[in-house]
Amino acid sequence: MTLLVVGASGYLGGEICRQAVAAGSRVVGTYLRAPGTVAGVTWVPLDVRDGAAVRAVVARSRPRAVVNTAYAYGDWAVTATGAASVALAAVAVGARLVHLSSDAVHAGRAASYVDDEPPAPVFAYGAAKAAAETAVAALDPGAAIVRTSLIVGDARSGQEALCRAAIDGRAALFEDEIRCPVAVADLAAAVLELVGPIGFGGLLNVAGPEAVSRVELGRLVAARYGLDGSRIRAGSVAAAGLVRPERVVLDVSRAGALLRTRLRPVSEVYPPRA
Repeated sequence: MTLLVVGASGYLGGEICRQAVAAGSRVVGTYLRAPGTVAGVTWVPLDVRDGAAVRAVVARSRPRAVVNTAYAYGDWAVTATGAASVALAAVAVGARLVHLSSDAVHAGRAASYVDDEPPAPVFAYGAAKAAAETAVAALDPGAAIVRTSLIVGDARSGQEALCRAAIDGRAALFEDEIRCPVAVADLAAAVLELVGPIGFGGLLNVAGPEAVSRVELGRLVAARYGLDGSRIRAGSVAAAGLVRPERVVLDVSRAGALLRTRLRPVSEVYPPRA
């Protein structure tokens, strides 16, 4: 099959490409500034803010499936409008669509969030992700919309880079910001299952089964690489005066029943150095 990965030069997009190529798929990957490094991918430049360009790339590729991982933290046109353009183009060629969303659509609370929980964003990025979900679901009700959390696994992870910066005192990690980090390899494998014959449509939480604070994640990263976790610069969302979700825990029981992929707890992804 031909798989089109939008945002393929990113961390998750690249891992999806790598696994898809290894499985024998023909993969077309889009990039904004520079092509990715995964061999066997046909690299195509694309700015998802250009709806006509999105339609042209999808029409030329004629994919059986499209995975959209493209986003920009502070750019509504990329995250929300771009997602709508990708969905519209995928529907036009009859392609299966898997769209990557985020736990940022939630406001944060003590209880876990089930898959079909309505979004209630409290900051701009979450609102853009929520708008993207709404557009994708309206344009393609059969699309799989994957809500995930912090993506980790190796030195290419932006989340891991933030942890290292906090260990060095160049950034701060929040003690009251709770998430469910997921290994990039696990998330990519789950996405490719959804591309396949499962036929699942709607919202699906795909994240790690273990909830940790960002500080705790930093300590796991430190232990994995033999660094001094006691040096982590810690803070809190409240003390920083930020408006962003604090505790967001995704219930992944539906994904566990639906998928073959095992979603590993983050403490298993980052075992202490022997």
